[in-house]
Amino acid sequence: MASERTGQFKVDAGDSAKETPDSSIPDVQLNLLSLTDHQNCDSVGASVESDSKFAAATSSSATQTAVPDLRPASSAGSPGLAPQSGGIASVSPETQTGGAEVPHVALAASLTCSLPPLSESSLNVPSLPPPYLEVSLQEVHTMVEITGPLNKETLHEVPISRAAQLTRGDSVKTALLLEMDISAYPMMTYQPGDSFDVVCPNRTSEVENMLHRLGLQDQRKHCVRVSLRKDTKKKGAQVPSYIPQNVSLLYLLTWCLEIRSVPKKAFLRALVENTSDGVQKRRLQELCSKQGAADYNLYVRDQSLSVLELLAAFPSCSPPLSLLIEHLPKLQPRPYSAASSCLRHPGKLHFVFNVVEFPACSGQPARRRGLCTGWLFDLVDSVLVFPGKAKSASNPTMPKIHVSLRPNCTFRAPSDPSVPFIMVGPGTGVAPFIGFLQQREKERQQNPEVVFGETWLFFGCRHKDRDYLFREDLEGFLSSGTLNHLKVCFSRDNQEKEAEEVVPSAGRARYVQHNLVLNSQHVTNILLKQNGCLYVCGDAKNMAKDVNDTLMEMIKTELQVDQLEAMKTVARLREEKRYLQDIWG
Repeated sequence: MASERTGQFKVDAGDSAKETPDSSIPDVQLNLLSLTDHQNCDSVGASVESDSKFAAATSSSATQTAVPDLRPASSAGSPGLAPQSGGIASVSPETQTGGAEVPHVALAASLTCSLPPLSESSLNVPSLPPPYLEVSLQEVHTMVEITGPLNKETLHEVPISRAAQLTRGDSVKTALLLEMDISAYPMMTYQPGDSFDVVCPNRTSEVENMLHRLGLQDQRKHCVRVSLRKDTKKKGAQVPSYIPQNVSLLYLLTWCLEIRSVPKKAFLRALVENTSDGVQKRRLQELCSKQGAADYNLYVRDQSLSVLELLAAFPSCSPPLSLLIEHLPKLQPRPYSAASSCLRHPGKLHFVFNVVEFPACSGQPARRRGLCTGWLFDLVDSVLVFPGKAKSASNPTMPKIHVSLRPNCTFRAPSDPSVPFIMVGPGTGVAPFIGFLQQREKERQQNPEVVFGETWLFFGCRHKDRDYLFREDLEGFLSSGTLNHLKVCFSRDNQEKEAEEVVPSAGRARYVQHNLVLNSQHVTNILLKQNGCLYVCGDAKNMAKDVNDTLMEMIKTELQVDQLEAMKTVARLREEKRYLQDIWG
């Protein structure tokens, strides 16, 4: 991954910053539901009575009636999309005076249903974004259908020569190693620490669902014409550069637009104007309002809810194609770190990834895989080599993918071989360090007279026998002297051992930062007295933050300084390019 990259897509996953009101965006205030909207609520939810026995009580003397989920049972025009769960009702029998049992209903908020106080609040919503694109679909009989990404002149189409699963079948995560044959592109050279982009399409099933949801399934082959509206009030309006001319609607949705993107509040605000049902319109207003920020975070942003899933939850919303082109971002390539060295594997480029899995949740009735990792898994599924199994003797046709290099001039091993360095990379974060060590091993073989600095690797995973990635390689580096110190921890194995112990072991590390503390004197000595380097690769949200916090605590303890001085020391390491991160969110 590219250095200091802390929030990619999804893709595959959202960033961690909470949605906060933006004072720079003008907004307008909406009053409570109109009379018509209230009548809508009453007509659909007539069975929910106002008696305190059927309402959620806020105190012993006050009751409130929650607005029920008024969404129809199915999503119109969207085959393959299951209906979303609405307000969750827990029902328990309650005996009245006459002895008859009447159910007590407690409604809960959901993506499509809010509760007081939000459902009874006046709302401050963003101003309506001005439309700026004119879009038309034209039937063209002579148009040549394009396949694959458009900017092929900047990409390399390379075959996948090997695909191996690194984790055992019962591992929580599935990690794959793919080897690409880049020998046909001699100019495609890389260094350990570099990353590269993989260009992938949207999933065919999701593109089909979007076409049906927009009611354009019969116009998939039509040519999309996009131009600026002459009457637009949007300042500096331009047709997005990633929207090509003379392509089909099918191509546009497959290769150009990020249809899995999480809809922003401005998009929700625009969708309000294209929603016919009063209750659904009100809920979309809530989700884009200042008052509904917590609900937006909980049901949209934190769930990585896609535009398609949002439209499935609000079936009366019928946006025009122009609105999607205005608000959906470009389908971005996905970056991966090189996990090999050209010295060890000439003409080859390795990379490692976990197949991202999104569990079913509110708004997402079915679990799904990450866009690029799921696509790659499907490509190589039939040719995968599994742990402990020999490669098939047959020679199946290997798939090809489009990639482009992203040289990284900072996340590199020290140019001076005598400089010691420390690597921290749990899980697939170990990938670039495999390249570092392969390079170091070859350099030691080619230059036996050179003095090489000390190397440390802190690695961690859940289980030693399920997801210890590159175990044989790492142990080989250790035995050859390429790697001087290998510190490994197994978070779930240690957790199970601790549960069995009467007196837990104080020296057992669960995560990589714990092993750093156990080796605090060595680590700080390398960084502060030997001018060594520290490299961290992996998850930005938790691991990288914990390692950074641990490093500051170690410096405070070893140097006997306060927090401010420790922070200055860490900042100096960063400025001197001796504390480098290759992290992602």
